[in-house]
Amino acid sequence: MAYEEPEAPHGRFSKEPPIVVKGLVNRFGDFTVHDGLDLTVNRGEILGVVGGSGTGKSVMMRSIIGLQKPTAGDIDVLGRRITGVDLDKRIGVRRRWGVLFQGGALFSTLTVGENVEVPLKEFYPDISPQLRREIARFKVLLSGLPEEAALKYPSELSGGMKKRAGLARALALDPELLFLDEPTAGLDPIGAAAFDQQTKDLKETLGLTVFLITHDLDTLYEICDRVAVLADKKVIAVGTIPELLETGHPWIEEYFNGPRGRSAQAAQTREQSD
Repeated sequence: MAYEEPEAPHGRFSKEPPIVVKGLVNRFGDFTVHDGLDLTVNRGEILGVVGGSGTGKSVMMRSIIGLQKPTAGDIDVLGRRITGVDLDKRIGVRRRWGVLFQGGALFSTLTVGENVEVPLKEFYPDISPQLRREIARFKVLLSGLPEEAALKYPSELSGGMKKRAGLARALALDPELLFLDEPTAGLDPIGAAAFDQQTKDLKETLGLTVFLITHDLDTLYEICDRVAVLADKKVIAVGTIPELLETGHPWIEEYFNGPRGRSAQAAQTREQSD
């Protein structure tokens, strides 16, 4: 019988930070990705995570969800220590988050509905097949896909539909935490904007906390409450975009005040004035 951890005291409506990372170190051989990284994610926010190539954004996320064993440091998720704990002892926390990996990471031999059922089978094996199918159908609709998409295979979907199918699977367990890794990468501007709005709506409707890795400046300006910047093997700053620009850090200045940053800021200003 699988071990089940007692429910953590940090419920969906708790004010305690759902993610606290302290002193995180990740090394691969002689290469150090993170060296003393600290990060606190606030309850109910969409936190955007940015950084140059190789700064370890995805490695940090994988460390938080337990797929990457850190070299050192402590990670608490939903009131439970993740680091140094066996996988079986993390079940109580793992079923309270959902993850959308880059590209959707769908099982190619399963339909969309069957993909959504995978976490239900893992964490709630006693649920009847009929109820699993009903839950999967609802999550497919919740992700913005039409109901008939549940019967399609990933090879029959467009890039944007694959992202939404991955989102439906990430929502399967009614999570408190949602991890999104480059969710709008490869989408056209209309599709990216629609996915951003979907993320914001889900956060507000379901009371989610969203950890969002992105390079999309429109996403950062449109839906992120705060942004964490990775550089120099650490999180060098966390805050709203105006607060980040006050730091005067060269990378932040170049990123947000470059041509694309100015365009995204102008688009947000136009939208707010309409």
